[in-house]
Amino acid sequence: MNEIKQAYLTGERALFQGRELQITNTIFDDGESPLKESRNISLEGSMFKWKYPLWYAKDITVRDSAWFEMGRAGVWYTERIAVEDCAIEAPKNFRRCKDVTLRNVSFSNAAETLWNCERVTMEHVTAKGDYFAMNCRDMAVRDLTLYGNYSFDGVKNVEVHNSRLLSKDAFWNSENVTVYDSFLSGEYLGWNSRNLTLVNCTIESLQGMCYIENLVLKNCRLLNTTLAFEYSTVDADIVSRVDSVLNPAGGIIRAEEIGELILQEDRVDLSKTLIQCPRVLCRSSRNPGV
Repeated sequence: MNEIKQAYLTGERALFQGRELQITNTIFDDGESPLKESRNISLEGSMFKWKYPLWYAKDITVRDSAWFEMGRAGVWYTERIAVEDCAIEAPKNFRRCKDVTLRNVSFSNAAETLWNCERVTMEHVTAKGDYFAMNCRDMAVRDLTLYGNYSFDGVKNVEVHNSRLLSKDAFWNSENVTVYDSFLSGEYLGWNSRNLTLVNCTIESLQGMCYIENLVLKNCRLLNTTLAFEYSTVDADIVSRVDSVLNPAGGIIRAEEIGELILQEDRVDLSKTLIQCPRVLCRSSRNPGV
């Protein structure tokens, strides 16, 4: 493997179609696409300061490195890339990539990041930005902390563990998503999804978990959660109070207490949903105005 050490590289396509390179303590600046179409590249202690550094690349390892703000759209159309112990300031990173591993990575501006990727593993990732992980498939996520709305829109086959998502409209249009031991806070959680399962989770959501086909909650707490389950088919085991439930389409809801149960027989077939709850403080058919 050829070694490049402590270099300062500028100009467009500085290492275009590079092969079998060990790159250490090197800065890529003032030039687009420095490693476009590269193969078998290992980078350590390096910095990307300009746009499009890793496009159409394969078999890439990046450690202890950084993408600065202008290193935007950094990794697109790339296969088999592992990024560890890195700081990424640039937005719009990771698009249409396959076999992506992210460990101990921070995204300070994750707007429009991780789109249309396949076979993604994330561990100990922190991200801030809207539209994170849109239309990805086959994801394994552990210890993710996310600050940003509209996350995981359109994803399929996703498993999330021990994570914290502060995200309005998370998991919209998704399919086959399971979330374990996590905290989810945001309005309109999970709308228009199929096969969404939440296990041992704490959830806060205004009008969350609506329009879902096959929603499953196991041992979940719903805090400050109102107008939940509208038009959803649901199997819910809730170990807390639910502030209000609105027109579920069918299934079973078990809860310690329901503040208001709103059922409108002109909207749903009331016989299709079983409510098992020792305390329902108010039953109504009012129009909730939403």
